[in-house]
Amino acid sequence: MTTYFISRHASAVAWANSQGFHVDQQLAHFDVSIVQAGDVVLGTLPVNLIAELNARGGRYLHLTLELPAELRGKELSVADMQAYGARLEEYRAIKV
Repeated sequence: MTTYFISRHASAVAWANSQGFHVDQQLAHFDVSIVQAGDVVLGTLPVNLIAELNARGGRYLHLTLELPAELRGKELSVADMQAYGARLEEYRAIKV
């Protein structure tokens, strides 16, 4: 099992590690073909990729933040992420 964090932000991986998640690989770009059954993917992916990785037997945990609009796209520290309620929530998607 491999845990991937899909993010351009190093502080997001640091935050995940501080929450007890072990991240094997941080990737700025996600290629769903790397996912094997049992792998875990963390990040903020579009629903079509979530459905594909679920179909391959992977789990998806979405990084959720209660972030004001003016901070979107800005680099946040681990403390900032905690202050804005960062959490990982598991989602499953199915293409119908």
